[in-house]
Amino acid sequence: MNRLPGDAENAHSSSVESCPSLRDVHSINPTQLMARIESYEGREKKGISDVRRTFCLFVTFDLLFVTLLWIIELNVKGGIETTLEKEVLQYDYSSSYFDIFLLAVFRFKVLILAYAMCRLRHWWAIAFTTAVTSAFLLAKVIISQLFSQGAFGYVLPIISFILAWIETWFLDFKVLPQEAEEENRFLIAQDASERAALLHPGVLSDGQFYSPPESVAGSDEDSEEKQDSEKPVV
Repeated sequence: MNRLPGDAENAHSSSVESCPSLRDVHSINPTQLMARIESYEGREKKGISDVRRTFCLFVTFDLLFVTLLWIIELNVKGGIETTLEKEVLQYDYSSSYFDIFLLAVFRFKVLILAYAMCRLRHWWAIAFTTAVTSAFLLAKVIISQLFSQGAFGYVLPIISFILAWIETWFLDFKVLPQEAEEENRFLIAQDASERAALLHPGVLSDGQFYSPPESVAGSDEDSEEKQDSEKPVV
């Protein structure tokens, strides 16, 4: 019998603790949730997220920048036509920069195909391109004679190496985590909207409203007179 006050206090405390959660549930605004879900669905309809579009633009910049540096290198060596014939038609691994340009084209095609057209959400494609780029550039720097050809012997390999790793960092630390976070927010908002729909049913239509018949003035007095008339006379 002495436990009853303690049990009552525990029940009261548990009911008090449950009140905030109930208030949180009833404080859900279905209109805001639907607006948020529509915004997420609008992003999905666009086909590609903003951060992924930025990544694809950077991949394009990688190709264009390496191409620009290669064209400048062709001009520095004595004219585009003569040097282009020497580096492409008479390709020499130890002295040509044409393979570094092809490496940039390879990264562009693989990454755009994987992350723009196929919209992959995994890092394996960029890991493959970065590994191939790093291995090729390291082997070329060690075996070739690029350093004896002036500043471009340093610039092109270093720029290609840095751009490849920046692309890897941007995809792994920006694109994929942000898209996963947005997807989780969409699922949470969708789940909350379903709960809110159960807790807050739709507004009744005009046909479902009804008003009770208006009472006629003096109806109470009529009912009293009727009751008096029905009483038996002694």
